[in-house]
Amino acid sequence: MKKALIIVTLFLCACEAPKTAADELYRIVDTLTDKEGYVNTKGDTVIAMGKYLMCFTDTFKAYAIASKPKEGFVAIDRKENVLFKVFPFDNGPDDPSEGYFRIKGDDNKIGFADSTGNVVISPQYGCAFSFENGRAKVSDACTTIVDGEHSIWKSDNWYYINKAGKRVK
Repeated sequence: MKKALIIVTLFLCACEAPKTAADELYRIVDTLTDKEGYVNTKGDTVIAMGKYLMCFTDTFKAYAIASKPKEGFVAIDRKENVLFKVFPFDNGPDDPSEGYFRIKGDDNKIGFADSTGNVVISPQYGCAFSFENGRAKVSDACTTIVDGEHSIWKSDNWYYINKAGKRVK
């Protein structure tokens, strides 16, 4: 009888560090079933394999990003409470840019969280680009135009915000 090969990935992510490395959880993947979950440093299962469609955070410190059925990409804490929804980008959760990544509110408005998993700008924008040179281009009202498998945002009222969410030139 063949045993499923489980690969433990030990890559570090830019998450807030727990008090000790023993508090970290590590993503595991069953390469035969493609199910993923998390184990502690002793190898004990903490989050069962297959509970989430995919786990995107290799080293679960303060929070992890996972794909939850019917909810999409979510940030979860150690008790598996959903902290916020993560904005989808290019078939995965939004990547951090300058330490911030986009999140979604229940009304699909966009805001930002930082690399420690804290919401730093609450979801309030109809559309928002990633931070670049300390600023993010946003609009309160925009239209999404679908072009094949891609989409673009159109707005007549773009403006920039800084990392505190304040409007800048």
